[in-house]
Amino acid sequence: MSGDARLWCDRLVRGLGQHEFDLYALSGGTRQEDEGRLPLPPHVRRVRTAPLWTAEQDGPAYGLRARRRFVESYGELAAVLCAGPGVGGPAGAGSDGARDADGADGPDGSEAVSGLMADRFGSALYGLAELARDEGGLVGALRSDSAVRTLERACRAPGAPAAARAARVPDLLAVAAHLERALRPLSLDWYGDDGLGAADLCHATAGGPAALPGLLARHFGDVPLLVTEYGVPLRAHYLASGPDAATPAVRTLLAAFHGRLAAEIYGRAAIITPGNAHTRRWQERCGADRSRIRTVHPGLEAGRFTEVGEAPDRADPDTLVWVGRTEPAKDLVSLLHAFAEVRKEQPRARLRVVGAPSGPEGRAYLRHCKALAAQLFPDEADGAHAVGDNPVAFEEIGGPEAPTLADAYASGSVVVLSSVVEGFPVGLAEAMLCARATVSTDVGAVVEVIGGTGLVVPPRNPRALAEACVALLRDPERRERLGAAARARALELFTVEQNITAFHGIYLEIVSHCPVRRVVLDEAGEPLPFAAPAEAHVPGRWTRPTARDASRGAPGWALGVSPRPAPARATPIAAPEGAR
Repeated sequence: MSGDARLWCDRLVRGLGQHEFDLYALSGGTRQEDEGRLPLPPHVRRVRTAPLWTAEQDGPAYGLRARRRFVESYGELAAVLCAGPGVGGPAGAGSDGARDADGADGPDGSEAVSGLMADRFGSALYGLAELARDEGGLVGALRSDSAVRTLERACRAPGAPAAARAARVPDLLAVAAHLERALRPLSLDWYGDDGLGAADLCHATAGGPAALPGLLARHFGDVPLLVTEYGVPLRAHYLASGPDAATPAVRTLLAAFHGRLAAEIYGRAAIITPGNAHTRRWQERCGADRSRIRTVHPGLEAGRFTEVGEAPDRADPDTLVWVGRTEPAKDLVSLLHAFAEVRKEQPRARLRVVGAPSGPEGRAYLRHCKALAAQLFPDEADGAHAVGDNPVAFEEIGGPEAPTLADAYASGSVVVLSSVVEGFPVGLAEAMLCARATVSTDVGAVVEVIGGTGLVVPPRNPRALAEACVALLRDPERRERLGAAARARALELFTVEQNITAFHGIYLEIVSHCPVRRVVLDEAGEPLPFAAPAEAHVPGRWTRPTARDASRGAPGWALGVSPRPAPARATPIAAPEGAR
């Protein structure tokens, strides 16, 4: 998550003051830990953190029986990964499985995960988790030679994909290292009655390995799991695992792992809440049950954009604005070429690029874009003795021309989004709150967010992007109509208030169908009347178990509990991308 979406979990916790929260955060690097923690509201009882970017050097020493258990479970896991593709396309698809165009709607779904393979994957995963719980950790075993040899046997077994059979020692080491990092949450001591096991609800704020603590709480303590995704980790894995990033063997095995893990998480979750229809389509193709999916859009802080959104438009009518992180996925190169076409039709047009680079790759990309802008638009001057001025300006939030984010959007009459890859376009929703007309590329959830209140063009098409920008620059009345409609839509769908209301209802829905875990007492120490619904007192099963639960011998949800006036304890798990 990035931008305003990074704060959604904090806003959710603060907005649900009637619940008690325990926070479990997985950090992805030293930068996140150096940023420190946000001040917490009083209904947050405690915070526990664990770094996923590092692990203990030496795990516990296993005895003979423990080593046999590890080889059995890890061997079963490796066998499932070598049995063919999980979800999201053919084995070895790598980034090809994420043809969003970003371009397609997600994985092709041509081969569904069989119930047998899903059960085998779950059995192996929970076998490793139980071993980690019994022996005090799993890191040393996952790094051992035994893990690599077990993986090699699975790759050489009959029926393994050709790419897996061709795996060499470096490939096996790379896959084993990736699995060790992904499975580190299995070694955490979070799953007892003094941790996640005591929660009434576990809310995982991301899928993939970040949801493993919630998955294990569901397994060990039958704690209901709510999974929220504003992006799909499986899709992100595909996009990051192109032919240049890894060999076919590594791509095949890791794609299978992330596909199987996604299917297991979706199969075990009580409710899944994607942030947009684009993410929802991915989840459905990955095996999520439609009846358990509730779309909940991210909540943005609308108040910070109120002054700009409700004030008369005083921006330069010839200025286009782009706001975001400078990185290759934003395709500023196409935007600059499109602006060159705009200048041919609108010689007075200007472009402001407002944003900071994202990491080393982003800094290199920003330098490339500045060089391209200097080449496409040599400094211009009105006369022989005037100083030249480039029509493209590169700025950052906090500078004299854009002291705040709202000021950046207010500085132009049209906001442009040129990305080739997007999840939920937070910047686009912010521009809508600022009542700005927009021109966007058709990627990710753009069409869902914009909803007819802006112009949408194909990605990687500078000419179409330029024509749309020129059309709005020439028509101020149309810009005003689109901007007003965009702000009204954003206020209806993308505010913090609607986000909190939606999750409050989902929390109540989940806990009302789950076992009563504790006696709720009032201030005098007496049992609180009506703390549990009538269904809690009806013996036997009142909700039918799924076939998946029956096949695993998992208990059905027989009893119910409704929140007390200070409702049942909820436990969010923050993913590395969103941890603060």
